[in-house]
Amino acid sequence: MASRAGVSVATASKALNDTGRMTEDTRQRVKAAATELGFRPNAMARGLIQKRSFTIGLLTNDTYGRFTLPVMAGISEALVDQGVSVFLCGIEDDPALGRVHLDAMLDKQVDGIIASGKRIDRRLPVDLSNLPVPVVYAFTEGHEGSVTLVSDDFQGSAEAVEHLIALGCKRIVHVTGPETFASVKERTKAYRAGIGGDGVVLYGAWSEHWGHEAVAQLWQQGETPDAIFCGNDQIARGVVDALRERGVKVPADVSVVGFDNWEIVAGQTRPPLTSVDMNLKALGREAGRLVLELAEGKPVEPGVRKLPCQLVIRESCGGNAAVTESRGGVVAAVD
Repeated sequence: MASRAGVSVATASKALNDTGRMTEDTRQRVKAAATELGFRPNAMARGLIQKRSFTIGLLTNDTYGRFTLPVMAGISEALVDQGVSVFLCGIEDDPALGRVHLDAMLDKQVDGIIASGKRIDRRLPVDLSNLPVPVVYAFTEGHEGSVTLVSDDFQGSAEAVEHLIALGCKRIVHVTGPETFASVKERTKAYRAGIGGDGVVLYGAWSEHWGHEAVAQLWQQGETPDAIFCGNDQIARGVVDALRERGVKVPADVSVVGFDNWEIVAGQTRPPLTSVDMNLKALGREAGRLVLELAEGKPVEPGVRKLPCQLVIRESCGGNAAVTESRGGVVAAVD
């Protein structure tokens, strides 16, 4: 391969490992020759030389995968071009199982660990502080002084409420999950800030059943909202079904917005659901980038980093239509 590229063996090795000083043309010529010859570097030898395993452990108690799977997809995207593999272990909420998997990762000499969970205000049931490898937390609570990545619930919720107000909605209700969740508190705070008051907030379970029940409560109490901002997509789907059963049109009479942008729910709701995407794949990419930097000994500032969410517009609040129906004399143009 070195002779094919017209360089020394030492230069070829440095080019393939992205080390050493040489022109970019030389580096690319060596890599092109390696590709043509089907050359694959010996990962074990590479690891011994650089004292790395080129493996990152992903530890999670989100065995259902709702949050961890998109995070893992992002991690893999960030690491695949670096020749780094991801070693996934699901620990449920079992401390003993967590310790077993953690020990297995350390035995495999992973270069670092990414901890991921199913809520941002709970730690995994295993102590990840003071480990001999760097740890990055993604969508779970980290230990003091750690690097932690979460979605910006306040920013995402604020965008949802702002969008509804821009459509002309004046009686916006918030139907959300359990009040004890940190994400619920952030989303509720953004809702109240957006409408400029306390508003109507109903707390319940993260379920379609609760969304259905919440609509029943609103109508029994004489509340007639023109928009309902929901704490997740499952609640929103229950809300849409309950409104339909009452002959209330979505979005002509009531606009509905969810949170999570879980495609299997948001895309299959009728009409399709406008929702706040937490950008978990992007969060995973950032986690992968940071754990790799730490593994390479680069400085990374500790603390909680909030990554922006994105509002995805669909038909449940007027998406894909020329205009919505007039509400109180206001006609809101939409894309």
